[in-house]
Amino acid sequence: MKNLSKSTVLAAASVLALAGCASTGNVTPQYVPPSTYQSYDCQSLSQEYARVERYVDATRNEQSTIAASGVGVGISAGRWGISPNISVGLGKSNNTKARDAKLSRLYGEADAIIQSARVKRCTFANGIKIYGE
Repeated sequence: MKNLSKSTVLAAASVLALAGCASTGNVTPQYVPPSTYQSYDCQSLSQEYARVERYVDATRNEQSTIAASGVGVGISAGRWGISPNISVGLGKSNNTKARDAKLSRLYGEADAIIQSARVKRCTFANGIKIYGE
């Protein structure tokens, strides 16, 4: 067995710990062919999986964007006379389509990495489920 560095072992352990908590929610993974990762060795697959999982966590934590809910143009009369005014209504957008599309791609990449790791019999992939299992 090759001599593994402490950081590699820790990375693999953290990946396994995170994998137990992984859930796609209502987002279906986009298909990514496992052959994309066929040239990777087990260590590279483990690092790539950890990288994708970091992106998944960051994307899940993204806040909804601010969206304009309306623009008003008018004339108001006040202490200083008559003046034009413009009002912009801002609110928090519940539109998560872009975030869900990004998550779908990332979930697909994670599944492809795990499938490729299983073919190569990489130990870090043991116990990690892919979508639909």
